[in-house]
Formats: sequence, structure tokens, C-alpha cells
Amino acid sequence: MSGILAILEQREGKLHGMSLEALAAAQQLAAELSQPVYAVVMGKNIQVLAATTATHKLTKVHELEHDLLGEYTADGYTIALKQLIALHHPSFVLFPHTYQVRDFAPGLAASFGHVLVSDVIGHRIENGVLVLVRQLFQGKMNSDVRFAGDAPWFASIQAGAFRAENALKGEAPAPVEVMTPTIEPTQIRTKPLERFRESQPAVDLGAAERIVSVGRGIREAENIALVEQLAKAMGAELAASRPICDNGWLPMERQVGSSGQTVAPKLYVAVGISGAIQHLVGMKGSKTIVAINKDPEAPIFEVADYGIVGDLFQIVPAIIEALKK
Repeated sequence: MSGILAILEQREGKLHGMSLEALAAAQQLAAELSQPVYAVVMGKNIQVLAATTATHKLTKVHELEHDLLGEYTADGYTIALKQLIALHHPSFVLFPHTYQVRDFAPGLAASFGHVLVSDVIGHRIENGVLVLVRQLFQGKMNSDVRFAGDAPWFASIQAGAFRAENALKGEAPAPVEVMTPTIEPTQIRTKPLERFRESQPAVDLGAAERIVSVGRGIREAENIALVEQLAKAMGAELAASRPICDNGWLPMERQVGSSGQTVAPKLYVAVGISGAIQHLVGMKGSKTIVAINKDPEAPIFEVADYGIVGDLFQIVPAIIEALKK
């Protein structure tokens, strides 16, 4: 088959949040290239997950079932997917750019004599040919990538580059095809141990629909209370750029950026944030971006949908007052 194959990551029967972003990317590319789109879920006893996935607009869902896929291993996932890809011959194989994908997908691509084009942020079609865009040097430069050689071609999608909510539902459930790959225990060279569980953070910025983020323009720690009032008035989560968290003014779990959380809320309000590339990498997938900064040349305005040039200590209280009314 030609077509686009979206590999969806799951844990304990639930899709990883970025999986639907990869699915949305696959659907969009399939429409633009006039190709069918397929999805893959892997694991043990994942019939319910496969049926849920099938509610999306897909040509087919491939359910890879095996006892040795019950716990993630790079060997198990690579062996299973290699058999599926060799059987069906998709043109493109897309992944969410998760830690797990970074672990096994490069080796899977190499087994077909290709590389994985990782962390893709955008694309375009030129003369019927797909051109992928990815960033270099922490987002300081964009590069265009075109595939060479024969398919299948492999790419992973950066968090926030496509929106999960844009993953289309189907008018009727897609068919589910169950495949049991051939995997021998001796082929699994690693033994899964108890999964590491991070302590539950006080806030999940990735799930927030509205975020108000504060930067160095706030000047002093005690002034953060003003931005906190704005967040409360908007029903938004409070976040920050790296300097604020490095100074200990807000906890690290509220940092947005390349060394913090990647977010894609419906509304992102940047208060006193100049827009260093490390911060932009973490929030540029936001649906609507509002920037408040006294410097009209601040880089944040290049990505903002709405910009307010002025003193935040005058603008923020005025907005809070307006919201109260």
C-alpha cells in the first residue's frame, strides 16, 4: 500500500497526548498528497484502545498484539513495526516526537536504510513533493528536508506543531486489522523494570487551555503577584520564562521553553517576555498568542497574534479591571 502510517504511542491502554498530534499531522498530509492514512497501536490486550482509535477518520487501524509488546522495549517495538511496514509498504511513517520514539525509531528507520527526520515543526508541498521543516541550534535556524531514495520514509512530529483537537473523527468506525508479529523472547535484549514514576506536579501546563506567562520584565519577585491576579481573572494557569524560575521566583514546574514544558493552549499571554528562541520553542504551538512588552522590537511580537507595546505595570492592571467588569 502507499499511504501514511501514524504510529501512536500508548501507556496502560491510553494514548500519549502527542499521539493525536501525530495523527492530525498524518491526516493533513494524507489529504494534501491524496493518500490514505492508517494508524498503528501496539501492546497487549489493547482491543479497546484500537476500537477508540478507529473512531477517527482513517482507512484502517493496525492493532499489533503480542505478549512481548505488553511492556515497551526498543527491540520488541522495532521488530513488530518492521514486519508491519515490510508487509504493507507505506510511503511515510510518522511518529510523535516522544522520549520513547527517540529511543527506537532511529534504529527502525536505519533497518530500512533510511534516517529518521526528527522533531518536524512544519511542512509544505512543492510540485507534489513533501518538504519537511525542522529546527537547528535550538530553533535559531530552520532547515528544509526532502526525502531521497525509495519509501518508506520516516519522520517524527514536534509537540505542538499540529493540534490534537484537529485530529478528525470518521463518519463510521474504521476497520481494525489485528496482527500478531513474530517475536522471540531471545530477541529482546533488555528487560523492562518497574516504570519510573515522577512525583505528581502541582500543575500540568500541557493540559491548560489558557496560560499567562511572566518574564524578566516583571523586574522583582514581589511584582509577580500582579500577573498572578491577571491569570486568576482569566481562569488561566500561571507560567514563566526560564530566568524567573532560575531566580526561584516561581517553581521550575511552571517554566515554559526548551528546558521546561512545551505547551499549546488555546490562549497564551506573554507578559514582559522578550521572546528568546528557547522560550518560543516551548509555546509557539499556542492557538492564540498575546504579547505585552515595552520593546516594540521584542522577538515575541514575531509570533504573537496580538501585541500590546507599553508598560506592563499600566497595561496589566487595566486588563484586570476590564475583566472584573
